[in-house]
Amino acid sequence: MSQPLRVGNASGFYGDRFSAVREMLEGGPLDFLTGDYLAELTMLILGRGKVKDPDAGYAATFLRQMEESLGLAAERGTTIVTNAGGLNPRGLADRLRELAARLGIDVRIAHVEGDDLLSRAKDLGLADGRYGRPLTANAYLGAWGIVECLRAGADVVVTGRVTDASLVVGPAAAHFGWARDDWDALAGATVAGHVLECGAQATGGNYAFFQEIYNVKAPGFPVAEIHPDGSSVITKHDGTDGAVTVETVTAQLLYEIGAPSYAGPDVTARFDTIAPAQDGPDRVRISGVRGVPPPPSTKVCLNHLGGHRNEMTFVLTGLDVEAKAELAKAQLEAAFAGARPARVEWTLVGTPGPDPATQGEATALLRCAVLDPDPEKVGRGFSGAVVELALAGYPGFTMTSPPGKGGPYGVYTPAYVPNEAIEHVAVTSEGERVSIPAAPLVRDLEISSESPPAGAVPPGATVCAPLGRVAGARSGDKGGDANIGVWARTDAQWRWLEPFLTTERLGELLPETREHAVRRYVLPNLRAVNFVVEGLLQEGVSASTRFDPQGKALGEWLRSRLVDIPEAVL
Repeated sequence: MSQPLRVGNASGFYGDRFSAVREMLEGGPLDFLTGDYLAELTMLILGRGKVKDPDAGYAATFLRQMEESLGLAAERGTTIVTNAGGLNPRGLADRLRELAARLGIDVRIAHVEGDDLLSRAKDLGLADGRYGRPLTANAYLGAWGIVECLRAGADVVVTGRVTDASLVVGPAAAHFGWARDDWDALAGATVAGHVLECGAQATGGNYAFFQEIYNVKAPGFPVAEIHPDGSSVITKHDGTDGAVTVETVTAQLLYEIGAPSYAGPDVTARFDTIAPAQDGPDRVRISGVRGVPPPPSTKVCLNHLGGHRNEMTFVLTGLDVEAKAELAKAQLEAAFAGARPARVEWTLVGTPGPDPATQGEATALLRCAVLDPDPEKVGRGFSGAVVELALAGYPGFTMTSPPGKGGPYGVYTPAYVPNEAIEHVAVTSEGERVSIPAAPLVRDLEISSESPPAGAVPPGATVCAPLGRVAGARSGDKGGDANIGVWARTDAQWRWLEPFLTTERLGELLPETREHAVRRYVLPNLRAVNFVVEGLLQEGVSASTRFDPQGKALGEWLRSRLVDIPEAVL
């Protein structure tokens, strides 16, 4: 049997652990090391930076990491594949060549371009009636530009906006010689890529049952051992902290997904066919993944400058917190006079306990977030109005921060363009430009999507307890939508959870979701249900006035709610 391809990850977002690149290269053998630096919010940040400096637009952190570790990667024979190119993959590739020359390292550097549709936004119908021309417009490219660069001998491949999983699919497809219609193999690698893309979230980071594996030291980053058929084993380097279990992997599989048919530019991976199984200590085998052709259109990430925002937080202490909050609201609303911002949102956080023994226990926070096209309305005029209440407001008045001028915010919207409208290009280390044709249009292959019944609900007495006693959860954002994936720990708990946790029940447990359309998906192989709450996060992370704008804590809120659970499954 041939050796599996070992692919590691060293970054889940722009700002992740700087030392992870070196740790992964030193920690054990790797054929490829990937790094994911892009998110919808990151594209906005890079876009604003590129307006100020046309030569910017890439993740500068990656360049500094390569100054420290490029020689080590070359010495170890590990190929680097990253989307750190952001809005300027060519620029980052050029900077890397200059770095390699200065350090005397002989490496071949290639890049992938064609995701940036900004210059064609009007022709492609990507302008917004409300916000006008987008600040950024980037198609989610697939893996085949990466494949072409690797086949031409690249040691480093830099991309712009590709799907996160494509950073893993590309190396696997190039190594194993997969064809573009090897749907099941591509789907398996896509699932492995989805597990790896958020780094330490697969090895115990942000894990619902963190106390079972808690280590003071940060978890190690994940590794996928990928086989020729697309199946894989998720693991980590020996001696690193954290854990790789079916549940840590399940948590990441449920992160920021929608329907079980996970559509991408390379393949539509059927997440309801994933069969995870423990394969030894810190090893989880993923097999059985089925794939069907990708859709005929490609998703585009659009960011528009939406206006300006600011926020201030009042500290409320002791008695009559709700009355103090109402006074603060009324006074500030009066202070707005005729210049009230377009959006004003108040959030009361926390409730003082009875007979508090510390000032912290006696404290709640009242947050006011404001948005408006006019920077003056939400700038120091707003924050100054808050400060002016200091000696004229509720007793014990204080705030968490001094007044500030706020800043601009972006609005994220997804769009779709026909696959053939994308000019996907691989630029090899020799400078040759290779056009990547659009994915072949194929009639959907039929795969049964029948969900087997969970089984009989255990009879007997029930106990009122937090849902988190029997279920884990992970939640996140996809633009303005939030997803909440919930999984049961045992078969018996699943037989209870699946019929219990309906969309109606979700509305009862999380009342803030009631005003929104909610889609529910069942993934029996993972003993999980996934909810997508449309519009809960408003117009995306940067524009959201929610206290938790990325929806990261929704799952933990859900797990804290009290429900009647059969004693037999506790």
